[in-house]
Amino acid sequence: MSQYVLDASVIVKWLIPENPDEHNVAEALALLSALRAGTIVMRQPFHWLAEVAAVGVRLKPDTIVDDIADLQELGIISVAETQPLWKIACSLAIRLNHHLFDTLYHTVALHSGALLITADEQYFRKAKDIGNIQLLSDYQPG
Repeated sequence: MSQYVLDASVIVKWLIPENPDEHNVAEALALLSALRAGTIVMRQPFHWLAEVAAVGVRLKPDTIVDDIADLQELGIISVAETQPLWKIACSLAIRLNHHLFDTLYHTVALHSGALLITADEQYFRKAKDIGNIQLLSDYQPG
């Protein structure tokens, strides 16, 4: 079974699929369908839900509480924070000169042998040589 880490740039698309400013919504929704069908496993850093909720509060204040409840029911595995994960994430953030939240997603992917899927092209360009990362636009279901 394929294991993925999806950063907030992907998961937020689940909350606002009708937003014309969002790209690659079909690919994001295919990942959600696969998760619901049990054909993939998601492993996430401990902060993922807070990050998605923070965006949702701005974009969908009327439904965010229900949206978060729905996300919590998906059986997503949150990886416990450990000193080795923090060390790797901080090292990546310094090396790539990038935000720690993004490197936490990547660290979980690297640590668990999962593939990080991101819609954040800037982070992808910086981190692609490290491995275990793919742009959402390149995701092919199945």
